[in-house]
Amino acid sequence: MTGWRLLLTRPAEESAALASALAAAGVFSSRLPLLAIEPLALSDSQRDLIANLNRYCAVIVVSKPAARLGLELVSHYWPQPPAQKWFSVGAATAQILADYGLDVSYPLSADDSEALLALPAFTQAVACNEPRVLIMRGEGGREMLAERMRSLGAQVDYLELYRRDLPLYPPQTLPQRVKVERLNGLVVSSGQGFEHLHQLAGDAWPQLGCMTLFVPSPRVAQIARSAGAKNVVDCRGASAAALLAALREHPVPAF
Repeated sequence: MTGWRLLLTRPAEESAALASALAAAGVFSSRLPLLAIEPLALSDSQRDLIANLNRYCAVIVVSKPAARLGLELVSHYWPQPPAQKWFSVGAATAQILADYGLDVSYPLSADDSEALLALPAFTQAVACNEPRVLIMRGEGGREMLAERMRSLGAQVDYLELYRRDLPLYPPQTLPQRVKVERLNGLVVSSGQGFEHLHQLAGDAWPQLGCMTLFVPSPRVAQIARSAGAKNVVDCRGASAAALLAALREHPVPAF
């Protein structure tokens, strides 16, 4: 496993944490953040969602940035948050919510929306008269969660807290980094992260698309394969532990 040399593309703070975990396991990594988190200005109607947080039987938080920004808002309106159930897709987001003192559940089997919807705790939380669910997320997230819950009779509101932008890099930054640092694997944490990778690769994508690409879910794997990625590894999660497990299971490619 120590032969892997990975490019990490998460936002800067998350890439730094992942790099530390990889280094402890003897894995070299290089950081090139492809997602810059930009908080959004909220409208009065969006702030009303937080002011009326007690109306919801469940709150779903889909990412770590959504957790941090959402809790900052909650603290302004609720010295003691309401006692509803909170949910996240992954363990890292759940930890942020739990550290705040919230009652949070998340799927252990995989870091995706499908696993969250299958949680018994989630089914129980929305088994009430006229269930209302709030989803905290970034701008333009997936609709599957809301569609499934609405099909079950729940009212769903979105609180979009940030957008993910592609940072500005000079042309050829990505292929040059791969070449100079002799990288043999790419890591993305979301569909948008892959789209930014593909965009930044430009004319070099035919070559970079042949590298081993580690992704967090079947959905992102399909996006990558549809764009021409030849060697996609689904880690079944976005955590450091999931990535390390995938690294152990796959041989290091020869230069």
